[in-house]
Amino acid sequence: MDHLRRLGNSISIPIPADENAFMGRECPQPDCEGYFKIEFGTGLKGEGLPCHCPYCGHTAGHDQFWTKEQIEYAKSVAMRKITDAIYKDCKKLEFDHKPKGAFGIGLSMKVKPGHPTPIHHYREKKLETEIVCVNCTLRYSVYGVFAFCPDCGQHNSLQILGKNLEVVGKMLDLAAGTEKELAEKLIENALEDCVSAFDGFGRELCRVHLNRARNPARLEKMSFQNLEGARTHLLDLFGIDLSVEVAPGEWRAATMGFQKRHLVAHKMGVVDQDYITKTTDTRAVVGRKISIGADEVRGLARIISTLAPRVSGNLQKLGKNS
Repeated sequence: MDHLRRLGNSISIPIPADENAFMGRECPQPDCEGYFKIEFGTGLKGEGLPCHCPYCGHTAGHDQFWTKEQIEYAKSVAMRKITDAIYKDCKKLEFDHKPKGAFGIGLSMKVKPGHPTPIHHYREKKLETEIVCVNCTLRYSVYGVFAFCPDCGQHNSLQILGKNLEVVGKMLDLAAGTEKELAEKLIENALEDCVSAFDGFGRELCRVHLNRARNPARLEKMSFQNLEGARTHLLDLFGIDLSVEVAPGEWRAATMGFQKRHLVAHKMGVVDQDYITKTTDTRAVVGRKISIGADEVRGLARIISTLAPRVSGNLQKLGKNS
């Protein structure tokens, strides 16, 4: 059984990457089983490094993150190698003894090939967002937008927020070189995107730190589109005061920007008494359209860029102190 013996006690089956150099991974946690892809060769260097699920954060060795399709493929390739080796070994045992004499009896054995073991081929899935981790440079791909880096475990919420705020800046640059009506629309859209980016960031941050909240159930409906409301909730649930993370003037400017976004999104940009009461904006007149300047939106983006990492850092400190 030479051919079978040459296979040894184990069979190594290489798993191919897809056309973009990504290899599929699957979280081994039964309540997650999230699918993602990574490009080996990018990211951290070294042997025996762990893998982090980008969705639930579960950590284990890379040998625990094979996808079901990859395992079935490897099994089929291994079985093909084994059955091929057995066939070749049996083929060597063939004989053909011709009959001798008038009443001789001939004896022969022929090994005929059967159907080869089918290979379970597969294709890696297409995902929605490709990310290069700013901390370790791993290139990975996930469903959705927010994720933990599979190599270093750093969450990408700040990175995604930064990318979105960059787009806001580009929209404002575009507004500077266009006609008045279109410029006003671009500035309004930039304001809405600025607030939406912070809202998405804040919601994801709370999801990641859910187990540190005093009442986790309240986080499910928490919104960051109202800055004062988000401040109250964070103070109650985590003991973190958003307003002290920036200068008082910056906080007032930010809350006013968020309230202007509310008018644009829900009141066609027309000032109501509720806006006046919440912002004490002396330049606004009830019944008239709110004024929004490009510099005002740029300022809001800068304040958010300062506020976000400080809040993220405070939530991480809670985990270390708990």
